[in-house]
Amino acid sequence: MNLFRSTSRPNTEWFPVGLASSFPDLVSQPLICKGDKTPGCKVFHIPQEKPSDGEEVPIDDVGVDMQDQVLVFQFRGKFHAIDHRCPHSSYPLSQGILFDVEDFGIALSAGIHCPKHNWSFDLFTGMSDRAAYRLTIWETQLREIADGAGEKADDASYKPDKEVWVRRKPKVG
Repeated sequence: MNLFRSTSRPNTEWFPVGLASSFPDLVSQPLICKGDKTPGCKVFHIPQEKPSDGEEVPIDDVGVDMQDQVLVFQFRGKFHAIDHRCPHSSYPLSQGILFDVEDFGIALSAGIHCPKHNWSFDLFTGMSDRAAYRLTIWETQLREIADGAGEKADDASYKPDKEVWVRRKPKVG
C-alpha cells in the first residue's frame, strides 16, 4: 500500500458528457431542453455502482425513475451538473427555470426554480429557499481534448474546444 498515492473513492469516477461547444450558454429563461433548437441541457444516467457505464438519456424519455440521473448545462458561462430530480418533489429539473440570485441588481449566485411546487435551489450550494431540502451538486471540469480535435485556426478570436466531465462530489471524512 502506497500512503503517498491518493486513490479515487468508490463511485467518484469522472464521466465525459460532451464538448463544451455542444452546450449553449443559457440566460434567465426556461431551460430549452426540448424542441427543434440545440438542446440547452443534457441528461445522463450515471449508475452509482459503475459510473463508466453512464449514458445519455433522451430528454423525452427520462422516465419515472430518475435515480442516478444528472442534468448538465451551461448558465452564464459556467458549467453546472445537478441531480435531475427535484429533492422535494422528484420532478424533472430539465423543466426548471434558471435565474440569478440578486441583491440590488448585483448577481450573487444562480439558482434553478422547480415549477411543480415553486421551490428554488442554489446552483452552487444546493440549498433550497425553504425547509431543509438540498439539491445534489455534481463537480464539473473542463479538459483539453486529448485527440487533437479542434486544431488552432488562423483566426485570432478562435478558442479551442474543451471536453466537459462530471462526477459525484466525494464524501468528505
